[in-house]
Amino acid sequence: MAGKPDKQTCPCGKGIYDVCCGRFISDAAVPATAEQLMRSRYTAFSLREEAYLRSTWHPDTLPDEPITAESDVKWIGLDVIKHKHVKDSDEATVEFVARFKVGGRAHRLHEVSSFVRQPDAAGVARWYYVDGAFPDDE
Repeated sequence: MAGKPDKQTCPCGKGIYDVCCGRFISDAAVPATAEQLMRSRYTAFSLREEAYLRSTWHPDTLPDEPITAESDVKWIGLDVIKHKHVKDSDEATVEFVARFKVGGRAHRLHEVSSFVRQPDAAGVARWYYVDGAFPDDE
């Protein structure tokens, strides 16, 4: 796992790590929106926070294999394009482009992620990543 940024800019690009995604990854707070969850998951990918990624993935679609197994991926930027959530609904989508490098070569992931909000084992309403679709934009 990479070092924590603490007082540095959060990998998601939205603020200081401790008050941005760090509070979610450390379990000090629960993301209030699907966009906050998506940003914190991007940050968790960049920091190789396997436990957080697994705990925020809906159990119906959670893969058996390790999520952060590919060690030479370096996440380098995130752009959120659209967050769609109908008021009082427990479903949302977030469209984003994540930039990364593998072996020094730049790539981009354009995804529309689906999220659902439901109670966890303690009865706390939480957002969970369900799955993603990849728009034809190339």
